[in-house]
Amino acid sequence: MTAPRYAVVGGGIVGAAVAHRLLETEPDASVTVLEKESELAQHQTGRNSGVVHAGIYYTPGSLKAQLCRQGVGMLKDFCAEHDIAYREIGKVLVALDETEAGRLGDIESRAHANGVPGVRRLGPDELTEIEPHVRGVAGLHSPTTAIADFPGVTRKLAELVVQRGGRVRTSTEVVGLRNTASGVSVTTRSTNAGRPGRGAGPEEEVERFDTVVLCAGLHVDRLARQLGASDEPRIMPFRGEYLRIRPEKRSLVNGLVYPVPDPRYPFLGVHLTPQVDGEVLVGPNAVLALAREGYTWGTVSPRDLADTVSWPGFLPFARKNWRTGVAEMAGSLSRRRFVAAAQRYVPDLMLGDVLPGRHGIRAQAMDRDGSLVDDFRIDLQGSVVALRNAPSPAATSSLAIASYLVDRVRGAQPEVAS
Repeated sequence: MTAPRYAVVGGGIVGAAVAHRLLETEPDASVTVLEKESELAQHQTGRNSGVVHAGIYYTPGSLKAQLCRQGVGMLKDFCAEHDIAYREIGKVLVALDETEAGRLGDIESRAHANGVPGVRRLGPDELTEIEPHVRGVAGLHSPTTAIADFPGVTRKLAELVVQRGGRVRTSTEVVGLRNTASGVSVTTRSTNAGRPGRGAGPEEEVERFDTVVLCAGLHVDRLARQLGASDEPRIMPFRGEYLRIRPEKRSLVNGLVYPVPDPRYPFLGVHLTPQVDGEVLVGPNAVLALAREGYTWGTVSPRDLADTVSWPGFLPFARKNWRTGVAEMAGSLSRRRFVAAAQRYVPDLMLGDVLPGRHGIRAQAMDRDGSLVDDFRIDLQGSVVALRNAPSPAATSSLAIASYLVDRVRGAQPEVAS
């Protein structure tokens, strides 16, 4: 019997985890990872905050809640086995007034329902004991929230894929997908084409695979549409910008310090995030990007922008959230405003204490009615499985998402821990 041929499109942490899981499950399978960049983990995986979420926010019973809790343990074990940085530094949510303190109760209830260990409410004095430079009327402490080297995890997963006989093809962009009677026809183009020493023109290749798994983040909806999948949901690119705290001021925080999230908005607000390399980030904000890979204001794609504003849900979303959007844009254009958002709960942080940091893009799916998709969303179209929405905590959940997706690929009933 011929071994099954799998292609995984996308070389971020989830794509690498899916390839790894396929070979764990079917050691004789042919597995190929296709990544358009010259290196793995160049987009969401390598540009996020590096936080391993414990699962305190997510709706109990949702895929996010289940796969996050399952994924935390799997990720921690994987990092320990392969000597990859993973540190449980804890997180505090800081309430600045009684309204925000009231929201902590719902978050605490979700955390307990999701089985997050050690979560407890804090009064002002207890908050100061954990974070001496933080001020608030109340807090919520999650001691097992961690930070990890997600790009390092991705590289190790890819290394294991190659060791087990799989292929990892970087600089290889998928430009065509077509369901056929015998599987999926995949057209790829070398993204090195036309560069010095790499040939003069496009180098296209067509291969047939039995099954394709789309873990393509910012471009997954376009690839899925090539196969006749629904237009819905559409990917909306939200840029998150970070600042870095100067080395001499990194002691302002001991662990992760977050505001209480606004339930009307899907993003978590500007927070302070230590990194495994010793850096401390401030951010991110959330501004609508002008290109799907628009990491700066100067990067504009007419095609991407048209895709965004022509989507039926965009105007309803914009009408509902324009005030927040204006505030986020003001923070993007003014470092003083950006820092002021963090100063509300870390008042000792000064404007001169920060330096420019990296920028990332969140691939956030939006439904036709303008609502942002909250949970992970997975579609099956012929012999293609598409991860249509996988924002945070996708990196935390990556190994669990991979197990879930592989069960879908192989026709098994997926099981997730309750």
